[in-house]
Amino acid sequence: MNLLVVLAVAVVFAILRFSRVNLLTWAGAWWVGLYVLIRFGFKAPIPSSVVTIYMGIISMAILAYVSSSEDRREEISRPLIRLMTEKRYAGLLGVTVVALPALAAANVYVQMNVPLQPPLFSRTVHPASPSEITVHDKKVDLDNGENPFRHLETSNPEEFRKHVENGRRVFYQNCVYCHGDNLAGNGMFVHGLDPIPTNFTDAGTIPMLRETFLFWRISKGGPGLPEEGGPWDTAMPAWEKMLKEDEMWDAILFLYDFTGHRPRAREEAAKK
Repeated sequence: MNLLVVLAVAVVFAILRFSRVNLLTWAGAWWVGLYVLIRFGFKAPIPSSVVTIYMGIISMAILAYVSSSEDRREEISRPLIRLMTEKRYAGLLGVTVVALPALAAANVYVQMNVPLQPPLFSRTVHPASPSEITVHDKKVDLDNGENPFRHLETSNPEEFRKHVENGRRVFYQNCVYCHGDNLAGNGMFVHGLDPIPTNFTDAGTIPMLRETFLFWRISKGGPGLPEEGGPWDTAMPAWEKMLKEDEMWDAILFLYDFTGHRPRAREEAAKK
């Protein structure tokens, strides 16, 4: 918490309490004070979308309180009626009528002219994988390993197709909601994710990756990303907790089969 901001708001509230201001002033003071606390009272910045949600809840709560009884409704409306009816407040009323739409227009202008800024932290989209991982208590060699079913593509095409079809089932039962039914990273939940899911149809994505890399990302999910892959707000779970090892390998076969891409081969130097 930013103690200076909290202290300043507390002092203002204390002064208003001592001054015995009317309910309308109190309502405005609570709204402004809580906005200041939410917006500036925390050292870690709160996203503007979250601030908007909180202020909407606060606005409804204040409105419910000031309208909860006849006495409060009368007390809150009395100064407003005086502002709109008494001649001595005509100047203030005119300023208010002009200021409110002007402030709204200024806010729209500022929001439309916010400069585009790069992320505060750098992020590697495809961070380097570890040399090996453990999945279901089994060591998987990511540097020298291969998809255990890839060889069936030439040695037993019929069996290979069974694995591809099983991979199709796995994908559409589990992955389609984020990665999309056409594998283009446009599923129904995509707008709430950062980074957005990989577009598997892009020739610059999975053809550049080995199948063992995809196995790592699928099995370990978002929680398995190294620090260089952050910050992120992805819903990608660690699928090893829900899928069998063979199901994850089959899903990878389906990704390449559906998109018509070929996985990146292991470099010759690494094979020796």
